[in-house]
Amino acid sequence: MDIEIEAIEKNGTWELIDRPKGAKVVGVKWVYKTKLNEKGEVDKFKARLVVKGYAQQYGIDYTEVFAPVARMETVRLVIAYAAQKGSQHVT
Repeated sequence: MDIEIEAIEKNGTWELIDRPKGAKVVGVKWVYKTKLNEKGEVDKFKARLVVKGYAQQYGIDYTEVFAPVARMETVRLVIAYAAQKGSQHVT
């Protein structure tokens, strides 16, 4: 859990602020997972802090959603373009 908190702080994922009047607080929860090695023995324990987004209502708690997703066709197009341009000297 300490490692997860350190990573959140290092990445600047969120910052602690005073709650504005009338604002609803969205809760968080810890999700734990045990990673096993190839022998089935415990390799490490992992912990993630996740927000309870299911408690929010569209239009009340938020008004837009941003979830960037690249389609495979787009990825192939960009790679093909880069390969084509890579053989030329670009200045």
